[in-house]
Amino acid sequence: MKKITIEKVCILAGKIMLVSGAETYRVEDTMNRIAAAFDVENAQSYATPTGINFSTDMAEATYSLRILKRSTDLHKIAEVNKVSRRIAAGDFDIEEAYLALREVDTNNAMYPAWVLILIAAIASGCFSIMFGGSFEDFLPAFFAGGLGFMAMLGFERLVEIRFLSEFFGAFIVGIASIIFIQIGFGKALDMVIIGAVMPLVPGLHITNAVRDLMAGHLVSGVSKGVEALLTAFAIGAGVAVTFAFI
Repeated sequence: MKKITIEKVCILAGKIMLVSGAETYRVEDTMNRIAAAFDVENAQSYATPTGINFSTDMAEATYSLRILKRSTDLHKIAEVNKVSRRIAAGDFDIEEAYLALREVDTNNAMYPAWVLILIAAIASGCFSIMFGGSFEDFLPAFFAGGLGFMAMLGFERLVEIRFLSEFFGAFIVGIASIIFIQIGFGKALDMVIIGAVMPLVPGLHITNAVRDLMAGHLVSGVSKGVEALLTAFAIGAGVAVTFAFI
């Protein structure tokens, strides 16, 4: 095994967290805490949604890592935090810390697609009732939300542009909802659509954008806010296009 350096450990920890959907201030804080645990007194870390920079001092070489794709995996974020705490407690040396982080990075604990679709469908039905729909709207929202989420996942595998996959998912939600209401399966079209699109709404991006802005990370906060705005626009546009077919 090649020699493990502090830079490799810190960047690996930051990369796992950033790819998994963590806030940038949390990424930087974790990297700095790991470096401090290995007696680095003036670590310099800088994270954005698309990259990480890290050095052990102001005048030292800076290491960078480009982040191309991000998802949501709160389990991995929690696991990195757990490893970070054990490093701070002195339970891991630098090699053990790197191996522990590598194990977290390679571990694929994501639920299979059918489970995600089922959960999205159940959430859609529940949201339709929560926003004022009747129990007659639960099943239409359940099926429309499941179909829309499945369409988004499938389209994302063909075209790796999140905006287009969310637009397509919302389009399927709109088409399915309209068909269900027209055949008498459901009562309120607006409640069915609102509930069915909720699994597509970028709630985590909005939360992270606000938290980064409050922590003073203006670049990351604004960029995540714009990303959330584009996602919301894609969802709205996808549903709006369906009404052109009525």
